[in-house]
Amino acid sequence: MLVLGDAHASDPDRCEILLELYRSLEPDRVLQLGDLEHYDLPAPTWFIAGNNEDFDVIDALRSGRDLDETNNVHLLASTAATVDGLRVAGLSGNFAPTRYDRSRAELAGERRRHFTHEDVEQAAELEDIDVFLTHEAPNGLLSYGYDPGCEYVDDLLEAISPDLCLVGHHHRHREAEIAGTRVVGLAPAWERYYTLEPATLALESHEHDLAERD
Repeated sequence: MLVLGDAHASDPDRCEILLELYRSLEPDRVLQLGDLEHYDLPAPTWFIAGNNEDFDVIDALRSGRDLDETNNVHLLASTAATVDGLRVAGLSGNFAPTRYDRSRAELAGERRRHFTHEDVEQAAELEDIDVFLTHEAPNGLLSYGYDPGCEYVDDLLEAISPDLCLVGHHHRHREAEIAGTRVVGLAPAWERYYTLEPATLALESHEHDLAERD
């Protein structure tokens, strides 16, 4: 199974790298960690929304509506799906303290990029999760002189106890064990791709020589 970090595919060069990974690797299934920004893909892809998306498309996917510009994309928004025998769940969006206590219906425009308490509460009810996807990191994974982790992601790791948690957003490869879960922050798709063995949850990182154009 192919696993990809942030794509930022609204940039033409990064979009070409994203599509070339699909073409060259020919995956049957793909997991993607947000900031996708391109929703017509060559293989079935389960992804979480990041903080950089077309939020009209994301809203359509949340409501189950089909759009002409979407193909092979399945949004995980406090929901779960079975992918190659794995139970995969995701929390879409990033954290904003001024929006967390609001309802999702109150979010408008670019503020739709955030998750709310409703999203976290819904995700906490999920059961038997093998792999959890999140755009925000838990505490204990990253350090910039401070820890950018989100306490609500910590709470979800405690609540649903996934075997593996994959994190986007920060564009850095980092690994830690947190609350009994192996947590891996992924490098962006224009730097690396990852492969996941469903039977063992072994995650392997691969550098590639696809370069962004000047």
